[in-house]
Amino acid sequence: MHLKAAASERKRMNQDLRTTAEDGSQRMLNALEVGTEVPVHRHLETSETTVCLQGCLDVVFYDLQPNGDGETNMVEQKRVRLCPREGKYGVQIPLGVWHSVEVYEPSTIFEAKDGAYQPVRH
Repeated sequence: MHLKAAASERKRMNQDLRTTAEDGSQRMLNALEVGTEVPVHRHLETSETTVCLQGCLDVVFYDLQPNGDGETNMVEQKRVRLCPREGKYGVQIPLGVWHSVEVYEPSTIFEAKDGAYQPVRH
């Protein structure tokens, strides 16, 4: 999977772990390479469980804050390091929370969400 991720333009590749296309859950492995850019996003229908199986990355949480011009800015709130060799395996991303990742070395994560796949809303 990492060879495909490294060769892809997005520097990531996933593998669907559902048993059938009718399976209403979302379970996947995701190979992430250094330099992948995962846009800041949130899930409005489900929380997300992320477990790091190998590598090292930060899950970065954001919040929208007013900038004084009637607009809002995305502001980093906290980071959670996922690195199995440091004993830091997983994180629960609550429903509706803005997040992304920063990958420090080639990493493989397991992701699980409730319900059928819904396109990401930025």
